[in-house]
Amino acid sequence: MTTDIPGRRPEKAPWLVASAHVEIPFHDVDVMQVAWHGHYVKYFELARCALLRRFDYDYPKMQASGYLWPVVECHLKYVRPARYGQRVRVTASLTEYENRLRIAYEIHDIATEERITKGYTVQVAVDARNGELQFVSPPVVLAKLEAAWAAS
Repeated sequence: MTTDIPGRRPEKAPWLVASAHVEIPFHDVDVMQVAWHGHYVKYFELARCALLRRFDYDYPKMQASGYLWPVVECHLKYVRPARYGQRVRVTASLTEYENRLRIAYEIHDIATEERITKGYTVQVAVDARNGELQFVSPPVVLAKLEAAWAAS
């Protein structure tokens, strides 16, 4: 048996997850009618913003709290191509939060549920006043997460 520790995800609390729906636009595809590989990062960003809003820490709130959170790592695995007009669901899941924000993503075709892409990003906290990297997540993040878990 484990107990809940302040600053840690409660044992039975679900990981925070959010999704965004995207219809692949014409301006995102190449001559083969396949979404250009660089646009998948944009689709990840849409789901990431939805996820950050789930615990009330979207980008304006980050800045207001005195921290910036640049993406320092991005990994994608292309499984199938996304094509013009295809409707996809982009899901973002918070998988680490104590020293950095690590968010895992999956993109699925809405009609078939086939996985198209998966990946993750890593963001680190930087003090907005002096640009110093924070080696642990600021208390404001932990407080926001604890509030979100308590509400779920």
